[in-house]
Amino acid sequence: MKILVLNSGSSSIKCQYFVDQKSIASAMIERIGESEGYGEVDDGACRLTHTGPVADHRQALTLLLSMLKDANVMTSIDELDAVGHRVVHGGDAFDQPTLITQEVIQSIRNFIPLAPLHNPANLDGIEAIRTLHPDLPQVAIFDTAFHQTMPPSAYLYPLPYTLYRENNVRRYGFHGTSHAYVAKQAAVMLSKPLDEVNLITLHLGNGASATAIQKGRSIDTSMGLTPLEGLMMGTRSGDIDPAIIPFLAHNSDMHIDDIDTMLNKESGLKGICGTNDMREVIEQAEKGDEMSTLALEMYTYRIKKYIGAYTVALGYIDAVIFTGGIGEHAAKVRAMVCAGLEVSIGLEIDSEKNRLKSSSNRAIHKEDSPIRLFVIQTDEELEIALQTEAVIATR
Repeated sequence: MKILVLNSGSSSIKCQYFVDQKSIASAMIERIGESEGYGEVDDGACRLTHTGPVADHRQALTLLLSMLKDANVMTSIDELDAVGHRVVHGGDAFDQPTLITQEVIQSIRNFIPLAPLHNPANLDGIEAIRTLHPDLPQVAIFDTAFHQTMPPSAYLYPLPYTLYRENNVRRYGFHGTSHAYVAKQAAVMLSKPLDEVNLITLHLGNGASATAIQKGRSIDTSMGLTPLEGLMMGTRSGDIDPAIIPFLAHNSDMHIDDIDTMLNKESGLKGICGTNDMREVIEQAEKGDEMSTLALEMYTYRIKKYIGAYTVALGYIDAVIFTGGIGEHAAKVRAMVCAGLEVSIGLEIDSEKNRLKSSSNRAIHKEDSPIRLFVIQTDEELEIALQTEAVIATR
């Protein structure tokens, strides 16, 4: 089956082309709407680029498909079986990948207030494909869908219940496609069925989230109504005392929009030590920079707290999984997160295995550790392709 996976952002479109679940090529169009756009197609053997203005998402997709043909990746869009779209917010309306209809489009539009930066861009990609090729099946894979198995005790906030009933204020969680993918990979590494494993998955990138997975199903996750809650991130604060917001509104010259910008774009690692690049944070910390050291300690301490909380929530865990750009590549972060866990929960990291650089999925626990510790390379695009295939196969 031939599947094009699209991730449409506000000023960019990224895609991967899969044939029978194998990635054949990746492509992207950046700086949509700016004076000088940029496009690139890479099939591993050669790279084709384009520069020039790209007015909107429709033009961007036309250019992207043309470049895929010019690179001999595909002969025509008519050969595609479907397009799979990453959609950030599906609220509580979608717990499965869904064939896109006009009703689904309207539902995605209804959730724009919950994801004002993401859902409009996701819709732009969907609408552009519908305009260019109206008969091509499209499937929405929602970042929030995997977490719809959380019980009310986990997804509700202790606020007046009318806010949930009337305004949909609840925990939704994000990075669901990544958490779902690495959970399946962990089950294979454990030689167990997915519905028999308890896991804590840590997706650590510029955005970061933790998920408690019980018998293959998400029962709690660190991100909430929005992707701001939870772990300390590159530029996002994660968990804070909510009273900080009215305190600043009443006692500083910050407007509520300024506070929102600060929490999302000027906090986290960047807020403490001036950079959201974990590689720079580690490098500066190892040179003795106090603020970088503090940022690293805060970042790893907060992850450790979630591991402890989710271990209690799950009752027992088979494995902890590190994934995402930081989780997969930052050995120092993994070591600091796991320091002391051999005493508290019995998880023993093997320092030598942890230091080894590899792009393969691997175990980094000691042989006698009762809890397994895995580094798993996430592949959200492949997961989207697999889920898209499953929907198309049942039409």
